[in-house]
Amino acid sequence: MPQFAANLTMLFNELPFMDRFEKASSSGFKAVEFLFPYAYSAQEIYQKLVQNKLVLVLHNLPAGDWDAGERGIACLPDRVEEFQAGVTKAIDYAKVLGVNQLNCLAGKMPNGVDADSLRKTLVANLRYAAAELKKANIKLLIEPINTFDIPGFYLSKTHQALDILDEVGSDNLFIQYDIYHAQRMEGELCKTVEANLSKIAHIQLADNPGRNEPGTGEINYMHLFAFIDSIGYQGWIGCEYKPASNTEAGLGWMKSIK
Repeated sequence: MPQFAANLTMLFNELPFMDRFEKASSSGFKAVEFLFPYAYSAQEIYQKLVQNKLVLVLHNLPAGDWDAGERGIACLPDRVEEFQAGVTKAIDYAKVLGVNQLNCLAGKMPNGVDADSLRKTLVANLRYAAAELKKANIKLLIEPINTFDIPGFYLSKTHQALDILDEVGSDNLFIQYDIYHAQRMEGELCKTVEANLSKIAHIQLADNPGRNEPGTGEINYMHLFAFIDSIGYQGWIGCEYKPASNTEAGLGWMKSIK
């Protein structure tokens, strides 16, 4: 069966962030991911990974002012210099943390900017980032996100991501396929993963509705996990869900598939 990574932004969030590494390890996880490392020094996080024998499988490029509601800046024409500086910062962290893939959030469409400008900016930024990350042997990912949870998010469906991959034209740009977002926007989970397996570098999960753990909603996760395994997916699956009660109480789904 697939290997699962604890998303420390979402899981064990009853604890301070730096205490979640130990809890993830003691709960049986061998790997972790999270949104951003930048509030801490890379060395601090690295020590937590080493102490708890964990692998870091993913974090994001800087994504603007998260607390103010920004969800990425890659499509914003007036933020290109900031985006490029963020790429450098992310690579510096990734080298210390040993992570070999970084996700780029496209951002929300601002008022008053035409669609052509947004597209050109995103494509140019991704070309730049993919090239810079390739020098460091790090994959660049983009993630379609549903527009119910984040209205106005620029990239919301798999076919859009595939079109962008084609236009960017880099062999170092891949899709982060989030099952929850995909279910909300398009469904066809098994078919989509199978058809685009070579372009999907990372998968994340949560059930729908509610974005809680597998088994709380409509997605047949036992079937989906078996299918993903059967077609040869080799990557990690990030557990990016909101525990329905608390994290430990909601880990039964993981134990039941072993």
